[in-house]
Amino acid sequence: MNGLIGKKIGMTSIFDASGKNIACTVIEVQPNVVTQVKTVESDGYDALQLGYGEAKAKNTSKALKGHFERANTTPKTEVVEFRNYPSSKQLGDEIVLSDVFVEGEKVSAVGTSKGKGFQGVVKRHHFAGVGQATHGQHNRLRAPGSIGASAWPSKVAKGLRMGGRMGNDRVKTKNLKIVKLLVDMNLMLIQGSVPGHKGSFVIIEK
Repeated sequence: MNGLIGKKIGMTSIFDASGKNIACTVIEVQPNVVTQVKTVESDGYDALQLGYGEAKAKNTSKALKGHFERANTTPKTEVVEFRNYPSSKQLGDEIVLSDVFVEGEKVSAVGTSKGKGFQGVVKRHHFAGVGQATHGQHNRLRAPGSIGASAWPSKVAKGLRMGGRMGNDRVKTKNLKIVKLLVDMNLMLIQGSVPGHKGSFVIIEK
């Protein structure tokens, strides 16, 4: 599973060769640094740990400072592990956008979705509400309706869709097409939406 760590910049749109307007998400992918090389002999599996984003040294623990110093790099804000990377990469190597991705291929994006706080069933589960505003209904338009039986089983079934915290979850969106690579600007344009708010970190996988 090859991939890189990037940062979501926002959305834009471009025109393809046929003149169709395509909505795209802009991902900034600065060079990722190899902060650790894992092998079958030492760790039981092959993987590369990549670091992205500059972190303040005063906010980095001594253990992490030593970890990054071994890779001859500065402290990073995000560290992600990728398996099945080419074994030619060494500790401290930089991996740029053009080393991994090409235009037109399909990728997956992993990020943390926007947090919505506590939401009701209409927004959270797309309920239609209870009936209409007539026939004696009062303040029931966005209510969940009945949530269980009475005397038996005298409890609410597990997994029943109700109001609650919405968003702020790890989300993976698959089969996203890379529309354009701006290698000189370290930017990637992906067709469609990518989970997360502007400025959030995302993982782009092949």
